[in-house]
Amino acid sequence: MGVSIDLTEKAARDLHGARASAAPAEKPTLIGLTRPQLAEALKDAGVPERQARMRVQQMWHWLYVRGVSDFDDMTNVSKDLRALLRERFSIARPEIVEEQISNDGTRKWLLRFPPRGAGRPVEVETVYIPEEGRGTLCVSSQVGCTLTCTFCHTGTQRLVRNLTSEEIVSQVLLARDRLGDFPDRDTPQGAIVPSEGRKVSNIVMMGMGEPLYNYDNVRDALLVFADGDGLSLSKRRITLSTSGVVPGIVKIGEETGVMLAISLHATNDELRDVLVPINKKYPLKELLDACRAYPGLSNARRITFEYVMLKGVNDSLADAKDLVRLLKGIPAKINLIPFNKWPGSAYECSEWEEIEKFADFINANGYASPIRTPRGQDILAACGQLKSASERMKKTERLAYEAMMIAGHGD
Repeated sequence: MGVSIDLTEKAARDLHGARASAAPAEKPTLIGLTRPQLAEALKDAGVPERQARMRVQQMWHWLYVRGVSDFDDMTNVSKDLRALLRERFSIARPEIVEEQISNDGTRKWLLRFPPRGAGRPVEVETVYIPEEGRGTLCVSSQVGCTLTCTFCHTGTQRLVRNLTSEEIVSQVLLARDRLGDFPDRDTPQGAIVPSEGRKVSNIVMMGMGEPLYNYDNVRDALLVFADGDGLSLSKRRITLSTSGVVPGIVKIGEETGVMLAISLHATNDELRDVLVPINKKYPLKELLDACRAYPGLSNARRITFEYVMLKGVNDSLADAKDLVRLLKGIPAKINLIPFNKWPGSAYECSEWEEIEKFADFINANGYASPIRTPRGQDILAACGQLKSASERMKKTERLAYEAMMIAGHGD
């Protein structure tokens, strides 16, 4: 069974520090701003315009290369300017409400962000998935979701609000803090991380929410992720997943150049209208036309189509044939996702034999078709299981569910 971190000793001190440094709601943050936005913020605070460009470069280095969360750690910035920044702005991390670690090394953080305006504090989940050659961080873009995809646990939670670019970027900064992925930070003893290179090497916008319904904030966060003088993640290692918000697909490709994933799950409009209701607004033909027009699309930059395997719903050989026909001419790979059961769901996962037959047919017809290994199921961190604390099960219900998952080996 996965465990919640016992808030003792070093972990308790770390988490207490994160909570103690939570930003007051009225203090604007410098995290997540684009370079021009950061320059404007500094000028508005009284930094002379002729110095702003140099100060932006300094801030950028400290925030995204060194990973500091305290202005006093910016040692090449004058004391007077540090005092000004501390008075006017925040660079604090979000509060960690809970950290859970799965048997397979997957980590899930429940993060709390302060109120915005007249709102209340909000909570989101962020998941880290370690593998031998890479570490993938699944980042949320909204609190809740509006799309009501019938197989998705997050879709049962109402939308509370969009996350700001700062709140999106902060998920990455916090994960790198906790994993020892910044200079002078230690990786937690016993943590499962890639054997070499960066602990967070890949980012997927596949957490809570529909990224393209929070377009401006997501775009700005992606540009921060990819900035070569900061977090410096390759655009080929950043993937945005959408359920099919057609007007934003080509636009996000033009403005960011990141990789694209489509939450597909059905090969005809009738079924997709049920599984992914946004299909009623943007049906398959419009969606696939937008995919074909995605900037930079090639065999080296394929679109990933996500396809959850639902028993007796979309997993037949006829469905596999329709899928190949539907995607003809699009450089693509197809991720088959064994359905992750959650309380109250009406669906069941396809039998493993059926999933393998489906994958074999897709592969034989020229499309890479990996079967995604379920990760973090014992801590409800698997694909489609994320849901913020305000909507979570009671603790007794969650413990009973986790016990059921172990007894059934995740089936």
